[in-house]
Amino acid sequence: MKINKIVKVLLICFLLPLIVKAQQSKGIEDRAFWIETLTRIADPVLTNLSQNTLKKNMPYESLATDRQKFSYLEAVGRLICGIAPWLELGPDNTDEGNLRAKYIALTVKGLENAVDPEACDYLLFAEPSQALVDAAFMAQGLLRAPKQLWGNLDAKGKEHMITELKRSRVIKAYNNNWLLFASTIEAALLEFTGECDMQRLTYGINKFRNDWYKGDAIYGDGASFHMDYYNSYVIHPMLTEVLFVMKKHHINGADFLDIQLKRHARYAEILERFISPEGTFPVVGRSIAYRFGAFHALGMACLMHNLPVSVKPAQVRCALTAVIHRQLKSVSNFDKNGWLRVGFTGDQIDISESYINTGSLYLCSVGLLPLGLPPTDEFWSAPFTEWTNLKAWNGERVYADHAWSE
Repeated sequence: MKINKIVKVLLICFLLPLIVKAQQSKGIEDRAFWIETLTRIADPVLTNLSQNTLKKNMPYESLATDRQKFSYLEAVGRLICGIAPWLELGPDNTDEGNLRAKYIALTVKGLENAVDPEACDYLLFAEPSQALVDAAFMAQGLLRAPKQLWGNLDAKGKEHMITELKRSRVIKAYNNNWLLFASTIEAALLEFTGECDMQRLTYGINKFRNDWYKGDAIYGDGASFHMDYYNSYVIHPMLTEVLFVMKKHHINGADFLDIQLKRHARYAEILERFISPEGTFPVVGRSIAYRFGAFHALGMACLMHNLPVSVKPAQVRCALTAVIHRQLKSVSNFDKNGWLRVGFTGDQIDISESYINTGSLYLCSVGLLPLGLPPTDEFWSAPFTEWTNLKAWNGERVYADHAWSE
C-alpha cells in the first residue's frame, strides 16, 4: 500500500508538468481559436446583411419590447468596430488571408446595403436616441479599416455613408460617455471628408480632459464615477481614437493625446490584473452582457503597442484566450442559428438591462482587436506567458501595483 502511494506521488510529480505544458497553447493555436471565435460571432450578421436579410432573420431578445428597430444598427456597428482591425490586414495567399478576403467582401457589401435607402436592410441612423451610439461604433470601425472598408466602398456607398453619419447629428448626446459618440462620428467625417462639426468633435474631449478625470487612469462617466467597464467599452478607446484624428488634422487640443496614451496604458495594466488565474473577471457594473468586450481598452492598447513595460503582449494574449475559452464554453451562448444570446456566459437574460438586446451583444467583438496584429507580432509569436494573477496565485515573483499619477 505504501509503495503504491509513493508511485502515485512520483507519477503526479512527473506528469503534472507535462499536463500544464499541454495546456499552454502556442500563439498560432491561440490565433486560430480567436479567428474561429470572431468569424462564428460575425457570420450571421455579415452574411445576412450582405444578402439584405438581416432584418428578416435576426432574432430579437430583450427585457424591453420597444427597441427592435435599433437592434440591427447595434449589431452591425458594434461588430464592424471589432472586426475592422483584422480586416485591415487585407487579403493574402495564406488560408487566413483568403478568409479575410471573404469577410472583407461580405462586410463591404453589407455596409453598402446598410446605408442604401432602397435596400431592405437600410438602417436607422437618425432615430433618437440609440442610433447615435451605434453610428459611432460604425464610424470607429471605419477609422480602423480605412483601406479595406472605407476604401472598398463604391462611390455611391461612400456618399450614402457620409449622408447617414451626418444625419445622426440631429441626436443630442447625453452629458456622459455619449459625448464621445458624437466626437467619434465627427472624427470619421473629418478623416474621410476633411470637414466636421468642430463643436461636436471637441466638446466631449474637453469635458473628459478638464472635468471628469478621477485619477489613476479612471474617468467618470460624466461627473459621477461608476464601477463598471465603460472606461473600457467606450471612454478610453474613443478618446484615444478621436485624438489621433485630431492630431493628424492639426486640431487644437490634440496635445492631450500624449497624456491620454499614458492613461490608456495604465488602464490596460489595471484590466490585465482583473483576469483571474482561471480566466474569469469580476461580474460588476452595467452592460456586463457585452462579455469579453469588457477588454476593449486592453485589446486596443495591444493593437497600438501601447502597453506599459510591466505587461508583456504575450501575457495579455494568454490571459484573454483563457477568458474567451471560459466565457464561451457554454453552448447556450448562441441560439440554434448561431446568433448570440443575452447573457454573460450563456443564456442569462436577467443579468441584462432594458437597453440590452440581441444587437447590443456584438460589442463582445471589440475584445478581439489584437487580431489586427499580424501573426509575426510579439503578441502572437511569443511563447506562452503567465499573466499577473496566474503568477501571483502560484506564489511566483510579482511586483507591487501602484496608482499612477501624472
